Amino acid sequence: MRTLKQTLGETTEVKKLLIGVLLFSAVCASRALAAGPSPDPLKSGSPDQVSGETYADPLAPFNEKMFWFNLKVDKYVLRPVATGYADVLPEDVRKHIGNFWDNVGVIPRFANNLFQLKMARAGEEVGRFFINSTLGGVGFFDVADPWFGLKEHEEDFGLTLGHYGVDMGPYLVLPLYGPSSVRDAFGRAVDGSMNPMSYTLPWYISLPSQAGATVASVVNYRSLNLQLFEDVDRYAVDLYGAVQDGYIQRRKKKEADNTF
Repeated sequence: MRTLKQTLGETTEVKKLLIGVLLFSAVCASRALAAGPSPDPLKSGSPDQVSGETYADPLAPFNEKMFWFNLKVDKYVLRPVATGYADVLPEDVRKHIGNFWDNVGVIPRFANNLFQLKMARAGEEVGRFFINSTLGGVGFFDVADPWFGLKEHEEDFGLTLGHYGVDMGPYLVLPLYGPSSVRDAFGRAVDGSMNPMSYTLPWYISLPSQAGATVASVVNYRSLNLQLFEDVDRYAVDLYGAVQDGYIQRRKKKEADNTF
């Protein structure tokens, strides 16, 4: 028979796992939040950016609630943690840590370039990974670009679907994840499944490990972008619309770059 001590121990482990899942989800919003909207073309003078365009937003009631919820998470949890983190580590060190996480995330970039038949770019991603993992000190230094001219080519499965004609679908703000679309939310799930830990380790090991890696990566990223979102908040009249506009414009530009 189970003892009371064993039962309490298992309950504690379940609580720890649930906390890990919450942290894993909560911090994923930061890259989208920290990025903010695209620059205002009236200030930048860029002719290919369209600001203030109206988009169909059938999920607006849900999206707006999730948007403001995500802002609260960023304001009261993520930004204070990132600020303390920035006080401890110098900016140069945090940039090198960012290089490490970029290097680790090679698989979705490689796979999606391959899916889009961009063989040269897929090959560059492989070359960058091996060069930066060796000569670059396991990725803390990006030597593949300045020494060998190998650029990073950011791709994801949402863009791969767009490359083959799948429309973005309705704009969607994911709870704790931030701006997305129906197509891109599906793409995010596919990209996440490419993590080798998902299918090589038991779930009770892979889930906390991925959660910890996500927490570390996102806090580091947010610490390098402490003021960016605050500037958007200060100057945008319609913050929700500005972030929506920025996200859709960036994705459309990437899609245009990915056409046959």
